[in-house]
Amino acid sequence: MRPIRPLFTARNGRSTRNRTSPVAAAVALGAALVLTATACGPGEDNAGGDSSSSRADGANGDRFEIPADLKDKLKEHGIDLDKWENGGWKNFDKDKWLREAGEFVNPIIEDLWDPDRMRDADKNPDRGVDENDISGDQGVTDPTPEPVEAAAVKTPYHDQAPASGKLFFDGPDGSMVCSATVVKDPANPGKSNMVWTAGHCVHAGAKGGWYRNMIFVPSYNDSGKSAAELQNAPKEEVAPYGVWWGDWAQTSDQWIERGGPTGGAGAPYDFAVMHVKPEKGSEGKSLEETVGSALPVDFDAPAVPQVKSLTATGYPAAPPFDGQKLFQCAGKPGRLSLSKSDPTMYRVGCTMTGGSSGGGWVAPGQDGKPALVSNTSIGPVTAGWLAGPRLGKEAEGIYDAVSKKFADQ
Repeated sequence: MRPIRPLFTARNGRSTRNRTSPVAAAVALGAALVLTATACGPGEDNAGGDSSSSRADGANGDRFEIPADLKDKLKEHGIDLDKWENGGWKNFDKDKWLREAGEFVNPIIEDLWDPDRMRDADKNPDRGVDENDISGDQGVTDPTPEPVEAAAVKTPYHDQAPASGKLFFDGPDGSMVCSATVVKDPANPGKSNMVWTAGHCVHAGAKGGWYRNMIFVPSYNDSGKSAAELQNAPKEEVAPYGVWWGDWAQTSDQWIERGGPTGGAGAPYDFAVMHVKPEKGSEGKSLEETVGSALPVDFDAPAVPQVKSLTATGYPAAPPFDGQKLFQCAGKPGRLSLSKSDPTMYRVGCTMTGGSSGGGWVAPGQDGKPALVSNTSIGPVTAGWLAGPRLGKEAEGIYDAVSKKFADQ
């Protein structure tokens, strides 16, 4: 059995959470702040002389209130939002990345993610674990599947997988990447701004905190150009449907408390939902309207033996891939059990590597139409298979909480 690790990187993290019900108990809530600033200029502080909060122009010209007590709380943990856009976000040393403060801080910094920065983001440190972690003697684990060669998605990607895209964000070791999927929002039919990904793509797990400068780029590099061809590509070509900043992110308590660099005990709960908004406006359109697609999420997907086939999609970045192109693997899943007390994970043969984490796993839903049933979480260091969590009540609780939070927006 080969060692495993999350297919991007999972480093560290914790948050304070609201615990108001059994469902909410599985939800890690992060207070999200949204500002707009230029990459080289100062943000606007206390505009209009408001002594109780700071203000900044939002990506669509909206005004966002930042309570003074929240700013003070963040400063206590080494975060000064007035200096954030000028490099203050790079400080990951204070209080384990805001783990005690429990804040998901993701102010918009316009043009921070230019085509060159997107192309060069590739951090995917691999850390293997002992084969006993997936021995199968604690639960039901099927034989290791044969590797399935990842197939390049035909271009333009938007025609084949319009809900798929790439995540970019910063951690203490530099710029990092994952994959993600646009999903439907029950509170805003046809106008979703919700994105599904892996928990380790937004939060590092048991020994760290939330990642920063997090954006979603739907149909990244839609025409499938090589890294060399992207050297001089304009942003409109690299990000044809715009850049969307996360203004809220939630993952499971289990991931925050038990997740680690190799997935660990948090892997069966390695999922997250992010709400996004456009960096520079999208003519008032939602993400779903902009890309023309969003997948429903099936929280009552059949057990592994009843799933005939599913398709995993992502932007693998670790060799032999370079993160610039979209790939898929399709096949019948098997079972992977890390612990008898935790849900059994789906596992499929696939050669996708780091960077594909968070990418959606799609299978026919109860109505026969495509639905998201999982996301890429872990795989062996040498590639060959992927594993993803089976979505249940914990995942549904996070999904519903994000939807309800933005129900009136």
